[in-house]
Amino acid sequence: MLGGAAVVGVLAYNRIQERAIRRQAQQAFGSAHSDVLLGERATRREPVLDQPLSGARPAQAPDAMPDERVDYIVVLRTAVGISSAAVLEPWRAIEQRFGRRALLAGSDGSGWRRIVPGDFGSCTALRAALQIVSRSGVVADAELLEFRSEVETLAARIGASAAAPEMRQALEAARELDKRCAQADVQVALHVVGELGESAVEAAIAEVDEPPYQLARRADGLTLILDVPRSQDIARSYAAMTRMATHLASTLGGRVVDDRGNALDERALAAIGAELEPIRRQLSENGVEPGSPLALRLFS
Repeated sequence: MLGGAAVVGVLAYNRIQERAIRRQAQQAFGSAHSDVLLGERATRREPVLDQPLSGARPAQAPDAMPDERVDYIVVLRTAVGISSAAVLEPWRAIEQRFGRRALLAGSDGSGWRRIVPGDFGSCTALRAALQIVSRSGVVADAELLEFRSEVETLAARIGASAAAPEMRQALEAARELDKRCAQADVQVALHVVGELGESAVEAAIAEVDEPPYQLARRADGLTLILDVPRSQDIARSYAAMTRMATHLASTLGGRVVDDRGNALDERALAAIGAELEPIRRQLSENGVEPGSPLALRLFS
């Protein structure tokens, strides 16, 4: 009987690797930001995954807009309208430097929209944003200063005024959000192991259309992974994943285990599922609905 030990083993052991790596790096560079996930350094053994099969994590929402909770936003204003094309030309260098973390939105007075190539409208106000908190942690002060400087240079180039929030307060708020959400940054991994034929596994997976979890081959079987904060309906997604895992184990002659190889029976799987509701509630209480555009950005 696995009981609570199995639940702790699966949930705690599957905390997001990116945060563990990031916190090790912060410790190496003298950061005072403590590891709120583990409390102390621990040796990790990540499952060895081979070929991804389906259910790849969705990318950042294409219609994502700057959000003060995760972005540092510089507001630019012009006395007269300026074409989106004229803004995008100097913005391209900023986008190349900061990648998808940089967002640009504009308004002509009738609402905000993302400014992307192909936008032929004009704007009287712009919001140049840099995502400053994610699974990689909070951006460095120097990087944020660089972004602000680049945007102010852009503003001067297009003849706009620039209003930027106080950097220290923005970074402190980002660190606080990072701490609050760290405990909810969980992946649940179920492994179906045994002598599983590749063709049989592929046939079983073909029955599932766009599962709300990830599937990947591993050396001795198959792994199913639920990225909890990025899942819109956590309970339903987990139920679907456990059904698939037990179905594969039954039809392919394997068994369902956790990361340490402990067998997971129906009772243990149900206990793990019960532990996911407090995580969903914690996210919601922090203003982050699981699977929302904000969650997809924050947990990227």
